[in-house]
Amino acid sequence: MERHQGHGLRRDIELLEALGSAEAQRAGGLGVVRLAQLVGREKSQVSRALRALAEEGIVERDPDTLEYRLGWRLFSLVARSVENRLVRVAEPIMRGLSTDLEETVHLCVLRDRQVLTLLSISGHSFRAHGWEGRGVPVPCTSAGRVLLLDSTPDDLYVRFPGGDLSAGFPNSSVRTLSDLWARIQEARRDGYARVREEFEDALVGVSAPIRDFRGRVVAALNVSAPAERLGSRLDEAGRITAAAAGTVSAQMGWEARPVRSAQAWLT
Repeated sequence: MERHQGHGLRRDIELLEALGSAEAQRAGGLGVVRLAQLVGREKSQVSRALRALAEEGIVERDPDTLEYRLGWRLFSLVARSVENRLVRVAEPIMRGLSTDLEETVHLCVLRDRQVLTLLSISGHSFRAHGWEGRGVPVPCTSAGRVLLLDSTPDDLYVRFPGGDLSAGFPNSSVRTLSDLWARIQEARRDGYARVREEFEDALVGVSAPIRDFRGRVVAALNVSAPAERLGSRLDEAGRITAAAAGTVSAQMGWEARPVRSAQAWLT
């Protein structure tokens, strides 16, 4: 019985690997016939296995094309696993970065239109208390801008449907979606984002993206400090932070490759 269950599990994993393949990602899903060819099984067997997986949310079937793709439940499990692993991998690197810069380092993720701090580490007598678990607006923060690096203009329209993006933050350089897009392009170009007293008076900061094994931005390393201490070396801090974020990304399985310039611009 156990051998039979183990054999069935291996077959299910083969189907999931096929649905996670480059071919499936390009096509947006695969049909039963193609999946049967890839895993070397009969079409009827594959169809039954896929229906069972779909009932559990592990895969999902497009109602129009009838093709299958990886499902919401699998992505939810992976997301939780990645976030837990992210904290474990990032913490020692954050400690080193905090010691090098003698400033507080934050590990941040994107939650809707806010930046959420998962972990804060300080290597200085100055400690930014109360950031862990706290959400702050995306547009006026360096972390928010790098967390949006994978976004397209259409993504921004959906996430920020209207209004003044600087509301409540009069010093923010981002008031419109065009402003936000421009700041994102700067972060793509430089490998990090910077803000000078846009979120809070006398506070400056830099952030760099952390990518997962797919190359997607899943978090940001942020360094925030009083302007009198960090303001004159903000770009140096940005480059150092980007290097640290790159180390975390590599440990998350990402292999760096040249980034093409974005061609779409907001009008």
